[in-house]
This record gives sequence, structure tokens and C-alpha cells, in this order.
Amino acid sequence: MEGPGRSFDAALAHFRGLLQEQVDRSERIGKQVEWLDYTKLDKLVIGVIGGDGIGPIIAKETKRVLEQLLKEEIRTGKVEIREIGGLTIENRIRQMKPLPDEVLAEIKKCHVLLKGPTTTPEEGSGMPNIESANIAIRRTFDLFANVRPVRVPSLGIDWVFFRENTEGEYVLGSRGLMVTPQLAVDFKVITRPGAERIIRLAFEHAKKTGRKKVTVVTKANVIKTTDGLFLETAKKVAAEFPEIKWDGWYVDVFTAKLIDEKRRREFEVVVLPNLYGDIVTDEAAEIQGGVGTAGSANIGAKFGMFEAIHGSAPRMMTEGRGAYADPLSLMRASVMMLEHVGMLKQGRRLGMALDVCALYEKKSVITGRPDGATASQFGDEVIAVLRNPELEALWLSHQ
Repeated sequence: MEGPGRSFDAALAHFRGLLQEQVDRSERIGKQVEWLDYTKLDKLVIGVIGGDGIGPIIAKETKRVLEQLLKEEIRTGKVEIREIGGLTIENRIRQMKPLPDEVLAEIKKCHVLLKGPTTTPEEGSGMPNIESANIAIRRTFDLFANVRPVRVPSLGIDWVFFRENTEGEYVLGSRGLMVTPQLAVDFKVITRPGAERIIRLAFEHAKKTGRKKVTVVTKANVIKTTDGLFLETAKKVAAEFPEIKWDGWYVDVFTAKLIDEKRRREFEVVVLPNLYGDIVTDEAAEIQGGVGTAGSANIGAKFGMFEAIHGSAPRMMTEGRGAYADPLSLMRASVMMLEHVGMLKQGRRLGMALDVCALYEKKSVITGRPDGATASQFGDEVIAVLRNPELEALWLSHQ
């Protein structure tokens, strides 16, 4: 039987390897990288991945909507929408890879990716412990910023969350260890360049969009080293933006204040480490109407992945309700994608159409069950509204 000393030696060797890997990563991301200018591309290639569960259903409707919206750009060869298969849980298990090589090769032929949800096996599921496909894509393309807007005009809510995407508890989430049968250890990683680039992006967004305040969320009073570094970095970056107010909140209190009707209107731009951002943005989306209504962007200097913030909903599929899945989340993500690549007019037009269909007229109400509309019916409604030449006037009539 292996003694405690040998267990500790193995754990220390494992930890030493992880430390060296993260030191090397910190040095890499600290180097300046020139951002891709999408407006200078001769042709924009948009990859579409269905994923697992309800993913292919909502991806199909989103693709239909984009094909209507970008009909002229597709006809003239300025835009290509390309479907990419193979990023399914079955194929990933078969190859024992979170991101199969042939799928990665196809993704690399695109400039941006519109992605449906993918299943990540959890402990006790009976499936192999394969890393999240999302994490693998984020790491491969260094998509360090997860941007999630939440907007509820009737409640005075207009938030934009900047969640750090490549560090925190998730960067080594599948590489913890059992030191002894009684002791499990996982790792949290925050680097100075990793914190700085997400915080700086949040402040730059606030400045560019005319917002007046950035809120930094940590648990630095308890997690003093990693969260402390994040907060310290925020103070330094904030000093470069004197026109932007900023404050720091602890994640537990901030989470409570999101449902405080008086205080929540004060928040505008919020920047958080990875795990806190994952949890808080799901809560925020629930206020908007549920995770099915929210899209997100995963942004790096050279690539962008846009997706729904919810999972693959396997229960809906096993219960035969997949056709009633809500495609709004992925369609909202498409708006973010269009804005990111500089197609601002098209993004605004799609955003208005989604507001008309989902917030105002509500002809096709998605409930996730047969008492509501199907994904296809909602897609039909969005396409019909997009074809309306007076869309902006229709949208303004509801403001």
C-alpha cells in the first residue's frame, strides 16, 4: 500500500508541473497582441456548431434567422455561414478529447463561431471525465473575455458583465488530485496579466459606450491572494480612467443586491473572476427571464465564440420536448457577434426584431412545453419581423 509520504511526493510533483505550466502561460498572455480588424476582411466566415441536446435545434433556427438578415451579404460573397459537425458528446467520448482534431481544424477556418451548448460529463454520470469543450476552445483561442449583457428596460436594468474566461477555478478544473483517499485538492489561478486585460476591457467598454461606473466583484476579504491580486489590479487600471467611477463588492453581498430593487439600478458594467462570473450571470439572466433568454460572447484578440449561457438540457430531450427549446439565447448571442465584427446596423436590426418578438408582441411564447410555441415557430416570427421594412418604427412604438 502506498504510504502518506509517497502520496505527498506524487502530489507535489503534480503541483510543480501545474505551477510551471501556469508561469509559462502568464508570460505568454503578458505579451502584446494585435487585435484582428474584422472590417478589413474580404469575406467573413461564420462557423455554426449545434453541439448536444437542444443545441442543434436552437442553432438551426438561429442560422435561419441569420441567413435572412444577411441575405445580401451572403449573395455577394461577403459572408459565409458554415456548419461544423463533430462537437458532440458521443464523438468527444469516442476520441477521449474535449475538442477533436478534425473539429478544431474546421473551426480554425472561420473568423467567429456561433455555438450551441455542449454536454460536460460530471462525476457520477457514468461518462468519462472529459474536459469541457467550451474551456478547451477558450484556451485554444485564448478567449479571455466572456461578455454577458442583461437588459430589462421595465425594471431599469441595463447590465454588462465581463467575466474572466481562462483563469480562476476553471483553468485547472479537471486537473485537481486526490492527495489521500480522504483529501481532495483543486486549484485557483489568477495572474496579473490575466486580470489586467479583462478589467481593462471592462473599463474601455464603459468609456466607449458612455457608461459611468464599473463594479469589481471578488471575495478578497477571504480569498486574499488570488482575489486580492484581482482587486489590486483593478485599482491600478481604474486610475487610468478617472472619468469612470468604480467600486468593489464581495460576491456574496453583490449577489444579494442584484435582487434588491433599489440598489441594482446602480450597477452598469461588472467585472468578475471566472467562477463568480459564471454564477452571477446566471442569476442576472434569471431576472431577465431565464438563462434561455441570454447570450454571451467569448472574445480574444484574433477570434470570437458566441453562445447561449445555458446547458444542453438533456432532460428536455429525454422527455421529448426538444422542439420547444427557446432559441432566443443563441439569437441574442448573434447580435453580439454582429456587433463584434463591425456589422452594427445588422446587429441593431436583429436586436430590435428580437425585442419585438420576445418582449413586446409575444406572438410566439416559448414555455419549453407543448403549451407554448416551438423553436421553429419563434424563428418564423423573427424572420417575419426582419422582413418588415418599418422594423425600427415598430420597435420605437414599444419604447
